Amino acid sequence: MAIVPLPRRPLDPSDESAVAPRDVPGDIVCDAVRQWYENDLGWATAPGAPVHLITGLRFDVLDVPAEAGVAALRHLGPVPGPGSPVALRGGRMLLLVAAGCAEELPGLLEWLDWGGLDLDLTAVGTGGHMVAPTPPGGAGRLVGGHGEAGSQGAADWLRPPEPGCEVEPSLPTMSALGGGGAAPDLVRVVDTVATHCHRVRLRRVSTGPSKSQPLAFS
Repeated sequence: MAIVPLPRRPLDPSDESAVAPRDVPGDIVCDAVRQWYENDLGWATAPGAPVHLITGLRFDVLDVPAEAGVAALRHLGPVPGPGSPVALRGGRMLLLVAAGCAEELPGLLEWLDWGGLDLDLTAVGTGGHMVAPTPPGGAGRLVGGHGEAGSQGAADWLRPPEPGCEVEPSLPTMSALGGGGAAPDLVRVVDTVATHCHRVRLRRVSTGPSKSQPLAFS
């Protein structure tokens, strides 16, 4: 006598092991983001998701409080230059500088008499990485109603890089000191950023935590 199998239990939508993977749309977007950086810009990315950009090859990164970064950019005016990329991630601003500058930062701060102070100013260079900001106007945005890929929305370009253009000539560098070239002077950039980091710290110490204000950038 044949044994009739019991009816199959309907799939429970909350059981992730019984449904199709949910991260497929995110993988598609991550692939688009990776292709934009690698193919359009020629920047190296690290394996895995979300996409991270490898530092120390084409550029290093100055990581500063967003409030101090915005004030510094206003003070610097056209420097660090219209082509020098700047990104925002949460309450932090990421300023791209020439590769090798991260190693110069501690000595440069000492030379500028900022050594020993807690400026909340760091640099990421060789062996490091930064989360890849969402490319402007396309890759990494909404796909099939599933939103942005992973944590890509956690970082955005305020001043994006230009595809097809070499990034190096636009980046602040030590060699620009007295050189008269197109690259901005790293010494001036670091001194200005450090000044505003110090002012932000003193203001926070004297007034306590303040309500967050929307950032204005131009």
